Amino acid sequence: MHKRSDYLSWDDYFMAVALLSAQRSKDPSTQVGACIVSPQNKIVGIGYNGFPIGCSDDELPWDREGEPLDTKYPYVCHAEMNAIVNSTQANLSGNRLYVSLFPCNECAKLIIQVGIKKVVYLSDKYAENHLFVAARKMFAMADVVTEKLIPKRGSILLDFTPYL
Repeated sequence: MHKRSDYLSWDDYFMAVALLSAQRSKDPSTQVGACIVSPQNKIVGIGYNGFPIGCSDDELPWDREGEPLDTKYPYVCHAEMNAIVNSTQANLSGNRLYVSLFPCNECAKLIIQVGIKKVVYLSDKYAENHLFVAARKMFAMADVVTEKLIPKRGSILLDFTPYL
């Protein structure tokens, strides 16, 4: 008997964890997940976008447009922030971050400050937005490598039924 050859690559595995985490998000328009990984390929933090603990997601707005205080933007915690604050390690220096959407400028500042050295992302749909241009600029200045992941698989099916 030989070992399986169709197992997940490390990159696909960690991005899949980020995408699974994104499924916890209650945001009706954009669900983002993040997974922080040590140099030894150990997951040390995960997060998804949502409102702060104790702030009702039934009382705060999920809208993308309107008066600033009537939109989600002043209230939502991004997946990257949550992965950092949920981390099991005090020191994240040299770690990698897998995230489904390229980080904004505010998350870039946090990522740089905690010492994460590589950001692997799937989507960069806001690349032209000034907040994401600023993020790229800061990443370059701080020597944080950014890499778009081209997954080896188009999808991963999670099926609970064999375990029931």
